[in-house]
Amino acid sequence: MANKIDLHTHTTASDGTLTPTELMAHARELGLSTVAITDHGVMYGVIDFYRACKAKGVHPVIGCEVYLAPHSRFDRSYMNGEWHSHLILLCENMTGYRNLIHMVSLGFSEGFYMKPRIDMELLRQHSEGLICLSACLAGVIPRALAEGDMDGAYELCEQFLEIFDRDHFYLEVQDHGIDVQKKVNEGLFQLADELNIGLVATNDAHYLTKKDARIQDVLMSIQMGKTVDDPTRMKFETEEFYIKDADEMAAL
Repeated sequence: MANKIDLHTHTTASDGTLTPTELMAHARELGLSTVAITDHGVMYGVIDFYRACKAKGVHPVIGCEVYLAPHSRFDRSYMNGEWHSHLILLCENMTGYRNLIHMVSLGFSEGFYMKPRIDMELLRQHSEGLICLSACLAGVIPRALAEGDMDGAYELCEQFLEIFDRDHFYLEVQDHGIDVQKKVNEGLFQLADELNIGLVATNDAHYLTKKDARIQDVLMSIQMGKTVDDPTRMKFETEEFYIKDADEMAAL
């Protein structure tokens, strides 16, 4: 098996085109030993994902890319025009699995506003057994770095370290050929060095191969209630959000 683990993967349970069965078949072709499921805000797909992993001999990591409210989950307010940011939570053990399910459920029953959102209060209460990654460009730390707010990024890192400690919180670097990622990654490397935080390189996978980007565009247009001809639709900037093999990730 290749020494590569996919820790940021979206399936058809949220906004990916990947079914657990085809994802695992592809994972075996690439020689992946471990794959995580990190659907946006939901855990609908974890059982099918777990079973597909076991059927193919791939180690499953259960997780979620949660939506984090800018203030309280009960508060329908914005921060810099946003009503949520992203955060990756991965289950280390059964305690973490129970905590994650609990928070995701409360995201729907207590924090729903556009999306099912949790907040820092829930993270403080239910962090045991979970590993946290700082997420994609929509994460609260990458957003601060993209805006040039290094002091704000430092403060956010300290908050997450207080909740998760250094063995359970990592800064997540990605490269999908997006210009702002270069700026954000520079900031992440600086934070990692100065605050002694571990780095993890991930690939924000939503589809199997580059040619499937068109399918993803259609799927997102349907979800947004728009057509693929609508310039205001949500669309990925590049076609790099596919499952990459170990050599491709090493090159990045």
